[in-house]
Amino acid sequence: MRRKVTKAIFPVAGMGTRFLPATKSIPKEIMTLVDRPLIQYAIDEAREAGIKEFIFVTSRGKGALEDYFDINPVLEASLRKSGKDALLDVLKNTNMESGAIAYIRQHKALGLGHAVWCARRLIANEPFAVILPDDVIAGDTPVLKQMVEAYEETGGAMVAAMEVAPERASAYGVLDIAEDMGSLVKVKGMVEKPKADEAPSNLAVIGRYILTPKVLANMPKVRSGAGGEIQLTDAIAEEITQGRDVYGYRFRGQRFDCGSKAGFLQATVAFGMEREDLRDEFITYLEELMAVRKAAQ
Repeated sequence: MRRKVTKAIFPVAGMGTRFLPATKSIPKEIMTLVDRPLIQYAIDEAREAGIKEFIFVTSRGKGALEDYFDINPVLEASLRKSGKDALLDVLKNTNMESGAIAYIRQHKALGLGHAVWCARRLIANEPFAVILPDDVIAGDTPVLKQMVEAYEETGGAMVAAMEVAPERASAYGVLDIAEDMGSLVKVKGMVEKPKADEAPSNLAVIGRYILTPKVLANMPKVRSGAGGEIQLTDAIAEEITQGRDVYGYRFRGQRFDCGSKAGFLQATVAFGMEREDLRDEFITYLEELMAVRKAAQ
């Protein structure tokens, strides 16, 4: 019987330089879409997929991220005294049980592959997920849950994949496809950040993975790749070399690249319009804004 995926790694060691000066003192992962930090979207998705153990790979200056998941007795007592039970319920999702969350330091910025490798001793001999909080995905079924259900049928290693325009291929790891099975593709190779005319397909890897400990064992064999970093896609590609299965999963949902300013703004608008308590007022404002802009042209 295939072991269930109950552990997830969250690589959150990046400095968030694209969001300076905000990230000088605020970890990017707790910047908010409407009223929920990026990391809360990732945690909620993981919980929906059955994840029980949460492993954060952090770096210097991430103390606020760690504090976010701690219980705040003073705040909770104040809300309880004021009868603000709805806000108390909101806070419940931000608290983590003792022992459910662990923090590992990545002392040098050596890439995503190295960040995942830093957590190897907490993974032991179990399959695990990797979630990049920068990739926020809206959908009826959380993406990681979709992948876990597919993984239970296939095993192997699995990466989330989406179609991208050829000129955008150089920003992603791109799949070389051996067999297209609809929502799943069997992979025969992976190329990290290829030139547009050298991309083997238009299917790009985005920030959701289900991996086996064997991928971690591949890390020492992987040399610095694109950008001088140790690439996770190179370690996954090594699985193919060794004759093990790797799959791409075409997920159902809309992905927002919240590692970019434009993507973050797009996600803010999209999630704001989905909120019943904000939708009408927000849409009215946007319509008025567009009318003013159009009149000024």
